[in-house]
Amino acid sequence: MTISIINPVGATYIFILIFVVAILLSLRKKKDEGFFPLSTTNELKGLAILTVVFGHIGYFLITGNLFLFPLSTISGVGVDLFLFLSGYGLVVSAMRKSRTIGTFYRDRLSKLLVPLWMVLGIFYLLDFFVLNKTYSVISIISSFLGFFPTASLYSDINSPLWYLTLTLFYYLIFPLVFIKKKPWLSAAIIYLTSYLLLALNFGSISGVRYFYETHYWAFPIGVFLGGLLYNTKAIDGFISRTIAKINTSKALVVFKNVAYYLLVLALLLAIGYASHSGMGREIGQEQLVSVAVTLCFVSLFLMKKTEIKLFSLFGLYSYEIYLLHWPILYRYDIFFKILPGWLAMILYLILFICLGWLLKKASEGILGKLK
Repeated sequence: MTISIINPVGATYIFILIFVVAILLSLRKKKDEGFFPLSTTNELKGLAILTVVFGHIGYFLITGNLFLFPLSTISGVGVDLFLFLSGYGLVVSAMRKSRTIGTFYRDRLSKLLVPLWMVLGIFYLLDFFVLNKTYSVISIISSFLGFFPTASLYSDINSPLWYLTLTLFYYLIFPLVFIKKKPWLSAAIIYLTSYLLLALNFGSISGVRYFYETHYWAFPIGVFLGGLLYNTKAIDGFISRTIAKINTSKALVVFKNVAYYLLVLALLLAIGYASHSGMGREIGQEQLVSVAVTLCFVSLFLMKKTEIKLFSLFGLYSYEIYLLHWPILYRYDIFFKILPGWLAMILYLILFICLGWLLKKASEGILGKLK
């Protein structure tokens, strides 16, 4: 059952105004940390989780599609951002430091599974004691193994976790196919493996097949670009030399500044146009548009001169917020039913940051003891 709010359009305008002000207040000059620094990764993760939360609220929690429009329209891009960053991050990490397959699985999977197990345990207990809601033994076991074959927003324990199954699949095959000298080949193998498995049309994934078919390009693209752009010293050197040459000429400096703002504008226009043009199309076209918007966002964040600390904050707790947000919103809503939509939205974002911090600290404590 969805929730109705009063004046969803007006509430959206108020929230967007407050949200934009918060973004502007959080702007800081970007530090020179290389081509693709961790700070930019966190910003993109923050953007990704916000688009996912906005999409789930705007399209599936609140009656009608007016609340949070148009912020709610690019949640699919947020999923692709997460997958792209995962692929990019894994290949860069593997290029920098060699690890055994066992060490890779221990380090990577534990960071995914420990918070997952904590959240599942909490919601299974809450659903049983508070809502008198029960689940089958098979679904409980499969969820703790990270396998979510359905994505029913209103009946599953946590429907957005279909994404986690896809991520675990990539994490499981990555160390098996990664070739340090030819990362582009690894990307091709991962893509072909994904394509062939989807072509086999297993009945066990029929409930989430659409989501996999719409998002399986992003991870191998991240692996490919990670391998291509790994030599950041060469890239940074080329950029530094080019900028130094430009700065010696006042005319070139003016041209550089004009070109920068024109490129930013072009990327923003492309994002705005493509974000809506891909919705409701054939799966391949939808995925192509989503990947294109994802790469536009990555390009924009890499070239911008400021850091959005608000996005970085959400990025720091993006995985924890992803695990927590939907069951809280749908089954344990405490704000939308009693408060104006814009105020409820702000309070939920604050709540998700606080709960994300608690979950991260708790899981880090457990992981520290296990190590």
